[in-house]
Amino acid sequence: MAAPSEEAIKQFSALMEQLEEPLKTTFQNVHQGYPRGTLVRFLKAREWSVPKAHKMLMDCLNWRIQNEIDSMLAKPIVPLDLYRAIRDTLLVGLTGYSKQGQPVYAFGVGLSTFDKASVNYYVQSHIQMNEYRDRVVLPAASKKFGRQINTCLKVMDMTGLKLSALSQIKMLTMITTVDDLNYPEKTETYYIVNAPYVFSACWKVVKPLLQERTKKKIQVLYGSGRDELLKVMDYESLPHFCKREGSGSSNDSFDRVDCYSYNHPFHQQLYNYVKQQSLNQGFVGPVKQGSFHVDVPTPELEPVKIAETIELEFHNLRGGNGLSHSFNRIKIEGP
Repeated sequence: MAAPSEEAIKQFSALMEQLEEPLKTTFQNVHQGYPRGTLVRFLKAREWSVPKAHKMLMDCLNWRIQNEIDSMLAKPIVPLDLYRAIRDTLLVGLTGYSKQGQPVYAFGVGLSTFDKASVNYYVQSHIQMNEYRDRVVLPAASKKFGRQINTCLKVMDMTGLKLSALSQIKMLTMITTVDDLNYPEKTETYYIVNAPYVFSACWKVVKPLLQERTKKKIQVLYGSGRDELLKVMDYESLPHFCKREGSGSSNDSFDRVDCYSYNHPFHQQLYNYVKQQSLNQGFVGPVKQGSFHVDVPTPELEPVKIAETIELEFHNLRGGNGLSHSFNRIKIEGP
């Protein structure tokens, strides 16, 4: 595969050298001085087909221009109380680095409620996190470890997962679509930990909505996953919900606040960076409240089929003891 890969990169590179403004500038913002790595990511996402990878990257660049993604890190979410509320209901944090230097992100999937702001705010926050990772976190990691680092690891905590989480599946699929189309191959592995029995039913619904290449990166670990994760990261970089064998705990207050909340240094640095970028770009006066709308393809979901899938799975889990009434209360919400 080495020779075809190099030839594909060469052809792709020649196509990208023909870029004119404003596409040229937004491409520079994407590759951050490592164009080859970016070309490889998009080639991997399209199975090394140069025409398909080129179309994917061009679509990404045009999406960035049309939605002003290059200036996303200069658009703070205000007021501060709203940003705090988003952090409290979209649980994500940077916990450290792997032994290979990759940033380790923790996601409290089971305890995230997404109920304190509009979908647009959550999408904006997610994209800001992506942009900060690509423009600040990964370059800093590359400098620290003395080599290019362009991927991260994600540890997904399912503690507290309930059927009601499926009411937000449309929004979650939108966020996944943003990553699949515009930030491909940025996550090396997704580790799922602390999965309760309802995870099996939820997974039956979510799995068909994921890209094949994403499915291959997912590892469901036993319990907290501590022993497996210690093979790729030091104890200090473990998310708090993995530091004890057995189920995670939402009562680990110090670690939870330290990892997820606005008060964590990572979130403080991110928010202050966005505010400073806003000032640097010449925005004067108080920043107006209002979400920043981003065009995202809306996934086609079939609520009836989803309910049937869940009901069938629970029938298998519980031996069909009359749980069907609970599924009628699940409403698949849109943006």
